[in-house]
Amino acid sequence: MSEKPELPAGYLGSQPKFGELGLQTLSHDSPEFSVDNNGELEIKFKAPRPVKVTTNLINCKTDQEVTEFVFTQTKDKELHFVLVFPEAGYFKFQIFALDASDESKSLPNVYNYLINVKDALKAAYPFPKQYAQWKDGCYLYSPLVLNAKTSLAKVDFKVFIPNAKAVAVVAAGEWFHLTKKGDNWEGTAALSKHRGKDVKVTLNANYGADESKYATLLEYII
Repeated sequence: MSEKPELPAGYLGSQPKFGELGLQTLSHDSPEFSVDNNGELEIKFKAPRPVKVTTNLINCKTDQEVTEFVFTQTKDKELHFVLVFPEAGYFKFQIFALDASDESKSLPNVYNYLINVKDALKAAYPFPKQYAQWKDGCYLYSPLVLNAKTSLAKVDFKVFIPNAKAVAVVAAGEWFHLTKKGDNWEGTAALSKHRGKDVKVTLNANYGADESKYATLLEYII
């Protein structure tokens, strides 16, 4: 059983900037809690105005940062943090935020959790790499995880990207264009032939200024 780490006074829970930004906890009000296993965990905050956010996930046993196991997205004035854990034990989850309009490069710490993962029952896979424009209110329904061990024959993509004029998935130069359905962009990509070749699969959006220019939002490796 992992030993509970010693934390500085005032470390857990909300920090001064949390209230200033109007943030509120929606799903986990207690900054210290346990989960039975290392399956997907979603922590939600209310964010009444646009904020930019970064996070840090630290394995207390090794003091190693494992931020690839956190996926951040926003929808309807809510921040969603999806976490998985590479092993059992204690993890510190730190959230940093600032007004979206603030030019400052340094984001202050606004909230800290201590999470005790009691059992690691399944393999944990990293989430896709998120590029800057992903944080502008995008929301991914599927796939949250895509790698050489997942099904690649017909991958269903469903994503919400504000202000996008066109959206495409690109793998090794092959383009799969998604279709606008309601508020979301949807489509499938056949990726089996790339399995195990360390191919980058990117989700890209065109915002209309130049039809040939696409910004990369997410990047998976298969």
